[in-house]
Amino acid sequence: MKFWTMQSIALIALAATIAGCGGANMDNALSSITADDLIKHIKTLASDEYEGRFPGTPGGEKTERYLVSQFQRIGLKPGNGDSFLQEVPLVEITANPNADLVIAGRGRAITYKYGSSFAGGTRRVVDAVQLDQSDVVFVGYGIVAPEYEWDDYANVDVTGKTVIMLVNDPGFATQDESLFRGNAMTYYGRWTYKFEEAARQGAAAAIIVHETAPAGYPWSVVENGWTGPQSYLKRQDNNLSRSAVEGWITHEAARSIFTMAGRDYEADKKTAVSREFRALPLGLSASVAIQNEIRRSRSNNVAAVLPGTTRPDEVVIFVAHWDHLGRDESLDGDQIYNGARDNAMGTAALIELAQAFTRVAGGMDRSIMFLAVTAEEQGLLGSAYYASDPLYPLEKTVGAINIDASGIWGRTKDVTVVGMGNSELDEYVKAAARAQGRTARAESEPEKGYFFRSDHFSFAKAGVPALYVDNGHDSVEYGPEWGKKQSDEWTSVHYHRPSDEYDDTWDLSGFVEDLQLLLRVGYELAVGSDFPEWSKQSAFRSVRESYMNPPESS
Repeated sequence: MKFWTMQSIALIALAATIAGCGGANMDNALSSITADDLIKHIKTLASDEYEGRFPGTPGGEKTERYLVSQFQRIGLKPGNGDSFLQEVPLVEITANPNADLVIAGRGRAITYKYGSSFAGGTRRVVDAVQLDQSDVVFVGYGIVAPEYEWDDYANVDVTGKTVIMLVNDPGFATQDESLFRGNAMTYYGRWTYKFEEAARQGAAAAIIVHETAPAGYPWSVVENGWTGPQSYLKRQDNNLSRSAVEGWITHEAARSIFTMAGRDYEADKKTAVSREFRALPLGLSASVAIQNEIRRSRSNNVAAVLPGTTRPDEVVIFVAHWDHLGRDESLDGDQIYNGARDNAMGTAALIELAQAFTRVAGGMDRSIMFLAVTAEEQGLLGSAYYASDPLYPLEKTVGAINIDASGIWGRTKDVTVVGMGNSELDEYVKAAARAQGRTARAESEPEKGYFFRSDHFSFAKAGVPALYVDNGHDSVEYGPEWGKKQSDEWTSVHYHRPSDEYDDTWDLSGFVEDLQLLLRVGYELAVGSDFPEWSKQSAFRSVRESYMNPPESS
């Protein structure tokens, strides 16, 4: 399992092996990946007939049946015993919009209106939650990170209290490359982590201060995304292990709260970037009453397996989400969110890669799973469920490779590794790219935390080395500025809109090349004996080591 110790030798060997993947045993597999095949599946899955592939709807069920039929046609085995389906229990919770947040103290009380100043709710599957005069504590960034010698909860008990936290992490705030990862967001900067840590600390309510630059999006994204129906996994404890309230306040609201406490928000924020920071009780109380409307539903992950020849109990996973946003009948005109690029493309890629791997001469030593997960758009729910209830043991899972919303603008000289530097999987991509005469590069905006926004992240949280390869920007024909412009314009015009439909002007030649690269990476993992590792600074390394190298009992 030691890869870095003899890195130069290992990389030479890896590059030679992957370059050799162009030999006779891989020729049929590589050439079987075609734009025509991909287009056929994309057109089907993104058609109006599938109604936007929302989980738990007729369109979602139609998607599941299509995937099962394709995996059966290819000759894959069911991934869940004798079934291709893994049931995922979902719950939709809608908070009453009268859930205003009241902060009181020092003879004053201020109401922060739901939507405009405060947004949030509860994951608890209950009819109502009540936060009544809960003590308010400022916990800086709300981070406990032993590998960075950081603990914002040191020497404070927040059980039953309301914690207020800053968004992102101290590295972004200071732009100091020696602090966390500088400008690049770490796992600890992601709001999902902050809410989970607050729950582990026993907080009754967890509130993040929104600021546009460190969040990477304006308040309108929070207001629209955190009000109205919210979908969650339904755990056996009805999510009662979570804090009763999880939410956000605006920057302006935070300033007024600190002023009420006789403090200066901007000054206290500056102290939070130091390891010497200690949590600050504000001498205020928080109250909010949330009434819920609850709707339960079920959807399915679709799992198909190509068994390995000598070590079938070890598995490499290719993952993509099959769902999208469904239909919105309140819209004028086109009401269907077809999700052609996001993520009929990735779903089609699973089918195409599955077909390609069956054409590898001699097969692979390890098994390969093709996992189409549900409810990614609702918060990576299908992949999170798989990671908590895996069909293969995590200690036998070599790695997970995610495909989501890839390139539609032709061939590129580069390929993007989202979250580069997290694990040894990067080296497999670099070697495969070199074999194609291309380069692998890091994402251009690491501060936005894209590594934490797609399904590979669920595997990472569970300790499994995870890879997310995105399209490059350096267009073979038009250069890097043109390629970046196309990507940015598509996001601003079509992302999560009904206009995300298949277009005959799409050029999938670059997508084909990316999938051929991933085929090489998957092949190398499936015929190898190593288990790639996380980098030493990774927040996920200790999770992996806890079950790969458990401490010896005394």
